Amino acid sequence: MKPVPTRAPTALITGASSGIGESLARIFAQAGHDLVLVARSAGKLEELAEQLAAEHGVKAWAEPCNLAEPEAPARLAAALRRKRRPIDVLVNNAGVLAQGPFAAMKPAAHRQMIDLNVTGLTALIAEFVPAMVERGRGRVLNVASIASFQPVPTLATYAATKAYVLSLTESLAEELKGTGVTITALCPGVTATNMLDSARSANARLGQLPGFLIGDVDDVARLGFEACMKGDVICVPGVVNRAAMIASRSTPKWLVRRIGGVIGRKAL
Repeated sequence: MKPVPTRAPTALITGASSGIGESLARIFAQAGHDLVLVARSAGKLEELAEQLAAEHGVKAWAEPCNLAEPEAPARLAAALRRKRRPIDVLVNNAGVLAQGPFAAMKPAAHRQMIDLNVTGLTALIAEFVPAMVERGRGRVLNVASIASFQPVPTLATYAATKAYVLSLTESLAEELKGTGVTITALCPGVTATNMLDSARSANARLGQLPGFLIGDVDDVARLGFEACMKGDVICVPGVVNRAAMIASRSTPKWLVRRIGGVIGRKAL
């Protein structure tokens, strides 16, 4: 009998056109994963797919998609089934942030964050995890935030969406025990990405953040990849961020809320 050919594992990475998503795509390609790259911008995705395939000898496909649209995750999953591209690693990196006083923001801005950060992410997990469980193997990496651990005035809705991502990840980590499928929440602090640049342009005070508080995007992605491969449930890059996470979990909530309020008001 001829040996059954083995295939390289395939990682689906959302928000892959820039920032942490692009860095994760490069790291997964270096590790020998084929890639399905998802973002709204077709041009950048196709360029990145061609580059990573040429540099690392992997297969890489661009799948332009706006995951904030209600039916987009189902359409994406159906398209990949038709193309017979099973997903071994799901990386939920796509997200959006809006910073400012809650009452001053348009309802559409709050809805956009919820649609992508919560609804789209949950739908993708629901589309791809059942097949992983059936195969008895798979990994999920959800990009949350250090904001998952405490309320953040001026980032109220964003922080709430990321708290949802962390809670969902921790719940599913317990549900999926023994199935061969692991799920990890990557919780970076402030990271040097286009998202930070956009936030700075909207609020000049963010430009006053000291350099030691701003994480390197490649370091954050590498730590997230390593945690995902090990099956760790939570990964918080950076000593300062880990200290803040531990403090927020051990400090009374009323005090965490008060401290967050003082810091948040200074950012206005």
